[in-house]
Amino acid sequence: MTIRELVNEQNATVIDVRSSWEFEDGHVNGALNIPLDEIPSRLDEIKELPGPYLLYCRSGNRSGMAAGMLQQFGLSPVYNGGGLADMQIALM
Repeated sequence: MTIRELVNEQNATVIDVRSSWEFEDGHVNGALNIPLDEIPSRLDEIKELPGPYLLYCRSGNRSGMAAGMLQQFGLSPVYNGGGLADMQIALM
C-alpha cells in the first residue's frame, strides 16, 4: 500500500515525530506533532487515535524508531513514511 493510499483510503493518522520547532517550520497538512521523546508518555493519547499510523520525521530515522516503539506497545498497523520530503512527494 502506498503512502497516498494510506492517507486517502485508509484515513491513517499521520504523526510527525520531529521536535515542535521543526514541525512549526513545515509539516504535512493534517499531521499531529508528537515528538519521538514524547511517544512513551503520550501512549494513551496515541491509542485513542484511529489506525493505521503513519509516522515521519526529517529523514526517516526517528520515525523508524517511533514505529518500532508503537509496535512494541501493541499498536498496529504502523508505517514509517520516511522523511518530510518523501511524504510531501508521495502526497502530491
